[in-house]
Amino acid sequence: MQLGAFGIVELLYTTLLSILAFFLGACPFSLWVGRWFLGRDIRDYGDGNPGAVNVFRAGGRRAGWFALALDVAKGFPFVFLAHSFFGLSEVAVVFVALAPILGHAFSPLLRFKGGKSVAVTFGVLLALPQHAVLFSFAAFIVLGFLFIEGDSWIVVLGAGGSLAYLAVTTGGSWESLFMLCLLIVLVIKHLDRLQSLPRYKGRLFLWLQSMRRQG
Repeated sequence: MQLGAFGIVELLYTTLLSILAFFLGACPFSLWVGRWFLGRDIRDYGDGNPGAVNVFRAGGRRAGWFALALDVAKGFPFVFLAHSFFGLSEVAVVFVALAPILGHAFSPLLRFKGGKSVAVTFGVLLALPQHAVLFSFAAFIVLGFLFIEGDSWIVVLGAGGSLAYLAVTTGGSWESLFMLCLLIVLVIKHLDRLQSLPRYKGRLFLWLQSMRRQG
């Protein structure tokens, strides 16, 4: 089956936006912020990840927030343009939306050893017009934070729980497809920390107990 003129144009736009989104996502802003503002290689701290959390660990609160904002922001522009300006189809938007996440996770500027892709994922979800994807992902992240130990398991729960929610509420939609692809990427990036089962944390119980004592 041959592509029509409109299909070719959409394919070209999708390819161009995906490439641009990938290389923007591949920019290790947190690593650069650590070098420029703190004079440190943030990969020497914490888990060695070139992400904003290790900017905080390196001793720079303001630099950490700046790095976090940049990591979130780089997931936004080309995804937003894909659907709001270029009017690409939902499937095309999925490709563009995955590009900055893959760029951050497998950055060619870092010999394909990028970050864990959490902040950039929030940037992508903020850019998507269907806010149920963002809200469900964030809700399961919060649930994971309250009840289990291990950042990697919390992130995977966010994507897995959101996928289950979207599959039930929207069926085989593009949102479910996107979240499935995101889950695969996150599992690959966090695989070394998913070898052991998560432990129950009970942060909510501890917080309620603290509130009762204060009351």
